[in-house]
Amino acid sequence: MRRSLETETKSRNPAANRRCVSHALRPRVRTKLTPSTFDAEPSNSSDNLETGPNVALQPENCTSTAEQEERCYDPNDTRFTFVDGEDEMDFELNDYKSLRAKMSCGHTVTPTSLINWCRSKVCKMALLTPAETTYIERRMFNRVAKEYFGAKKCPGCESLVVREDQNHLRVCCTVCTRNKARAYEFCWQCLKKWTHPSEHADHCANPECVNQPLEILRKCPEITLKDVKMVISCPSVRACPTCGLLIEHSTIQCKSIVCTRCEKKFCFVCLKLSADCDSYYSACSDGVAPRQTSIPVWKRK
Repeated sequence: MRRSLETETKSRNPAANRRCVSHALRPRVRTKLTPSTFDAEPSNSSDNLETGPNVALQPENCTSTAEQEERCYDPNDTRFTFVDGEDEMDFELNDYKSLRAKMSCGHTVTPTSLINWCRSKVCKMALLTPAETTYIERRMFNRVAKEYFGAKKCPGCESLVVREDQNHLRVCCTVCTRNKARAYEFCWQCLKKWTHPSEHADHCANPECVNQPLEILRKCPEITLKDVKMVISCPSVRACPTCGLLIEHSTIQCKSIVCTRCEKKFCFVCLKLSADCDSYYSACSDGVAPRQTSIPVWKRK
């Protein structure tokens, strides 16, 4: 199971504290994949594929350079040029409402077309079979669905399910309902079959049903933020006030945090958005916020 805590601290210079989460594109050495199901969770063996040496990928008809520099996106990097031109790699994305990046070769592209091109080149250079390509694509889809849409696996069929009502623990799996010709419902919290006889929304009848994120918020130790004035007792784990992602502070550097899921910046001490709080290293005017007793629901616009 993936860890639900992510440590992310920020100082005055966000770039100095940012942990780069983008992965370098590398060719893969051919390895035999034998997934029992394409929806299976990833193991810790680097997806059963060995990583080969770095290569520089460039679109066809583009002038290559002697050395390719690998870097992640930085909005403050003046070497990036953004224009309003057409997407020259995929005309179907011309309605995409975003600035286009102008590449060193002169072509303008949207983020989507550039990602699609890189993915196709990686799969081609890695000599992946159709089954391996499908396996990787489904893994990527599952990860996006879990991280950005909060999807969970149905305990009956392991299909990904998105909860429509964020305040209700009773969830119906449409796949199991169709296959079994009767409604199949499970608890979003403990992932067991729903057994409560009534329409309770906040708990099911399973005795071991526990809200793990709330337990973490309740039992996490208190810490001292060494670089922030007058903060000697603060919960070490907070739920992002915007999306509810649990974040653990490392106790060093400033009190401002950037959530890796919703990308909102908030104060770890008083839980206000950073724009409404004081400076990075001074005490908050409202003091230390108490331990959270509920998980905020992300209301995407």
